Amino acid sequence: MSPRASAPGGLRTEVCRDEEEFGRLSAEWTALYGRCFSATPFQSHSWLHSWWLSYGRPGALRVVLVRRDGGELVAAAPLMRARGPLPVLTQLGGAITDFTDVLLDDDCPDAAPALAGALARAARGAVLDLREVRPGAASERVFAHWRGPRRRLPDSLCLELPAVPMEGLLERIPSGKAQRVRAKLRKLDALGIDAHVVTGEEVPAALDRLLKLHQLQWQGRGVTTEHTSERFAQHLTRAVRPMVERGDAMVTEFRLAGDVVAADLTLMSPRLAGGYLYGADPALRARKVDVATMLLRHGARETSAGGRATLSMLRGSESYKQHWRPEPVRNRRLLLAGRGTAPLLWLRAGAAAARRRAARQARERAWVGRMLGRGGGG
Repeated sequence: MSPRASAPGGLRTEVCRDEEEFGRLSAEWTALYGRCFSATPFQSHSWLHSWWLSYGRPGALRVVLVRRDGGELVAAAPLMRARGPLPVLTQLGGAITDFTDVLLDDDCPDAAPALAGALARAARGAVLDLREVRPGAASERVFAHWRGPRRRLPDSLCLELPAVPMEGLLERIPSGKAQRVRAKLRKLDALGIDAHVVTGEEVPAALDRLLKLHQLQWQGRGVTTEHTSERFAQHLTRAVRPMVERGDAMVTEFRLAGDVVAADLTLMSPRLAGGYLYGADPALRARKVDVATMLLRHGARETSAGGRATLSMLRGSESYKQHWRPEPVRNRRLLLAGRGTAPLLWLRAGAAAARRRAARQARERAWVGRMLGRGGGG
């Protein structure tokens, strides 16, 4: 731990740089997670510490903590020094994490300004780059208390549905399409595919089957390389079992005649559930099974039964998600700096804007190419 500093409201701050010390924060981190209304499962200690063990770099850890005088943890920011030529602090979680955030105790009004001050000290000489911040996240309260240069930029697009049973989701789409979906659901029921929610002790074997099915499903179609890596498998196995045992995750296996033909990992918080990763046997396509509809029905039932408000499809706007008329929700990127490092902030913001323009132009060219390939018709 770094030397402690005082903060407003009788709070004190410190920086954890040691991964073993980070591991020992589990119990109090989990308690703080439960007092932060906006937290998502990606802010759980199980997810973040496991991610660090798989993806972290020696000497880069910077976990900023705020405590009451009695020692109770009231704010935490899981950070690391990023690779690259510029001095940057960014959040743990990397590309495999859909939402990043800090944790703030909702019952401690001084937590946000205290964390903002602690982050300013920890990031002295560097830019603080917070990616994939969901609207309403605790990081936005830190942003509001920041005293130096700051920028808010758009980040990834997520799609969200209300957490209601399947019949409620069918009411969102045209009646003709809803009838076709009902026919697909009747076919699923006729095939006799059973859904089994696994227990904690079953998680390692179930995740192994899920990853194999995921790779099989995408074989020859450009699977995400990281999802086939050993470090990703180790991360999931470490993180998900305790998350399942606490109710922060759900692993479901879908069985046909006793064989596992599909598996799904959904991450859950009191407010939100998000389908994170699934795998399905390609043989289901030959049987004309609509796997996405099967997963959505199960996810909608479990999410709504838990009293959650949101069923998130997480990042990406793939066409199969659009069928359900979801609400688009844009994550945000928050850039923060001290006055002495303002030029670094503007440089990083400018580079991000250039990448967004290039990506938009590439999408537009691809769209024009498709239109020309169809003879310009509709």
